[in-house]
Amino acid sequence: MQTVVITGGTSGIGLATAELFLTHGWNAVIIGRNEQKGQQVEKQLAAKYSPKQVAFIQADISQAADVERVKQETLAKFKSVDALVNNAGIVIHGELHETSEQDWDQIFAVDVKGTFLVSKAFVPTMIKQGHGSIINISSVSGMAGDRAMVAYNAAKGAIINMTRAMAIDYGKNNIRVNVVAPGPTNTPLFHQDKQKFAKNSPLNRIVEPEEVAAAIYFVASPAASAITGETIPVTAGFEISTGQPM
Repeated sequence: MQTVVITGGTSGIGLATAELFLTHGWNAVIIGRNEQKGQQVEKQLAAKYSPKQVAFIQADISQAADVERVKQETLAKFKSVDALVNNAGIVIHGELHETSEQDWDQIFAVDVKGTFLVSKAFVPTMIKQGHGSIINISSVSGMAGDRAMVAYNAAKGAIINMTRAMAIDYGKNNIRVNVVAPGPTNTPLFHQDKQKFAKNSPLNRIVEPEEVAAAIYFVASPAASAITGETIPVTAGFEISTGQPM
């Protein structure tokens, strides 16, 4: 049985991803900062699937010691890691002159450093196995700029180029590394006016977490065996317009 590790796995895209992998018979290790919430999710998923398939591990992925513990607990329980989904992230709004140094450091610590630390922890296992798939979650905001989101834009853009570098480095080890870049998605992190954002989509809607999960699962699967170093948008067409007014 294959194993996937998902950071930020207790809600939204991460939880939808865990459900989809479990449906396909994978083991799922879910990482999150909130222990109480994580234990509730673990209990719910264990009841729906199998207790042997699911594990929640509380961790702050911006802390190397926490990530090392995640690796040790994961390998002790499941022995291998076949896919890694670096989904954990935070959003901070503000123009550059309004963004504090603390906010800048925080978003890079979670979104970028967290992706670095978790990948660094599990890549040696994938090298030893001779296979693996890493899916880093960026955003349409890593592909283009937004108003008053300079720190988020910078962090998500960094993830895209880090992914390219990782794909180049580890292709020789049969490890594929890709980005899934959601557009505005109906998750607890999305607090803006959904209808207003939907107007920018040719489909006249925002994205559902299950749709992002489907792309993540595809990229992790053998169906995507020739895909690496790529950015796959799941945006309901949000980014294809020049922004020309109607």
